[in-house]
Amino acid sequence: METPWVPFSLTYVEYPKGDLIGKFLALFSLLPIFIVIGFVTLIGFRRDLHTVTFFIGLLLDEIVNMIIKNVVRQPRPLRAADSSHLLHNEYGMPSNHSQFMGFFSTYLVLFVYLKIVSDSSLIRTLWKHLICFGTISVAGLVGFSRLYLQYHTPPQILCGFFVGFLTGCIWFAFTDFCLKPYFPSIVAQPLCEYLMIRDCTRIPNILWFEYSMTRGEARRRERKSH
Repeated sequence: METPWVPFSLTYVEYPKGDLIGKFLALFSLLPIFIVIGFVTLIGFRRDLHTVTFFIGLLLDEIVNMIIKNVVRQPRPLRAADSSHLLHNEYGMPSNHSQFMGFFSTYLVLFVYLKIVSDSSLIRTLWKHLICFGTISVAGLVGFSRLYLQYHTPPQILCGFFVGFLTGCIWFAFTDFCLKPYFPSIVAQPLCEYLMIRDCTRIPNILWFEYSMTRGEARRRERKSH
């Protein structure tokens, strides 16, 4: 008997043929994958311990989603035009995409408002608001895409956002109060030194710090070369 083939559901997204809105939202539903790729790239190049803990939180959130799904066991909605049901053999409560984006947006908003130290200038304040508003809006679009493409019901999406919000708050508090005090001793370990893991949490503006340090070092080397 021939072995049946199934699609790899992580990147397999269907949308109605000829529906431009559905195509646009199908691309948005892939955003969690792009975020994971961005995290892996960021960790590889920056080696920042807080970025690592943020990513670990996302992975733990995925585990929580799998546990809840297998406990509740609520099926996904069936499309009337779907004859194969290949992707509907997984449980749908809560929505994985919504929970992922709920965690990501909650953690990022808390970090921007509570941990990024900046002056009280209007431009910097507006940037904070724009970053948070954009993050929440994108998360909402991802959730709406799962509803529009009929991968989840409204309760499954709302539950996903709620669980993601809770896990994001819990992990942010756990990182700040329980893990962050140990960051200096963690980065001082031989393995972390070998991997060049660093702790940037106590630097108020990391972009300006890296820019000024790189610029200063470039000028120093230029003077030495002459």
